[in-house]
Amino acid sequence: MNDIDDKRDVTSRPSPRWLVARRSARRATGLGPWVAAAALTAMGLGPIACGGVTTFEGGKALAVVGRPPAPPPPPAPPPERVVVTDDKIIINEKIQFEYDQATIRSESHSLLDEVVSTIKKHTHIKKIAIEGHASAEGSDDHNLKLSDRRAKAVMKYLVDHGIAAGMLTAKGFGKSKPIADNDTPEGREKNRRVEFNIVEQDTAQKTADAGK
Repeated sequence: MNDIDDKRDVTSRPSPRWLVARRSARRATGLGPWVAAAALTAMGLGPIACGGVTTFEGGKALAVVGRPPAPPPPPAPPPERVVVTDDKIIINEKIQFEYDQATIRSESHSLLDEVVSTIKKHTHIKKIAIEGHASAEGSDDHNLKLSDRRAKAVMKYLVDHGIAAGMLTAKGFGKSKPIADNDTPEGREKNRRVEFNIVEQDTAQKTADAGK
C-alpha cells in the first residue's frame, strides 16, 4: 500500500466522539448558547455537560462540631384546680356568679364537679363549712346577704350532685374577712370568693386514705 492510500485510510477513520462534539459545538455557537446546549444534548452528550457532582471552586466540606442543643423541656402542667390540705379544700380558680346575683355561671360547673369528686374521694372528710365572702363595695347589709346566698347556692349544687346535706353548712360573712386590700381592683376581686373549710374529719381514715 502506498503513502496516498495510507493518508486516505487515516482520514476515512471515524473521529473520536469528543472531537465530533467540539466541532458540532463550534458550528452551533452562532445559534446562541441555548441552541448549542440543545445540540450537545441531542447528540447524547447531555450527561457530560450537565451530569455529575457540581463542585464549587474553593469549596470545602463543613464539619459540624459538638452536639446539637437539647430540645426545650415540656411546659409545666397547670396547677390542680382542687387541692385538699389539713383543714381546707382549696380551689385555685374562682367560682363565677352572675353579676350581683347568687346564680352560678355555667363555666364554673366543671370546677364544682371536681369539688364533688374530691369530697367523695377523701372519705375522711366528715363536715365542711362553705363560706361566702364579699369585697367592700356596696353596703354592708347587701354584701352580707349576697355572700350568704352565694354560699348556699354552692351548697345546693354539691347536694344536687351527690354530697350528703348533713356534711355541709353554708354561711355568708360579707366583707368581714378580707384576704387582700379592698382599695385596689385586684384586692377586691380576691375578696369576692367562696371557701371550703374542713371542720370535722376522721384522722384514722385520713391516714388510710393517704396510704392508697
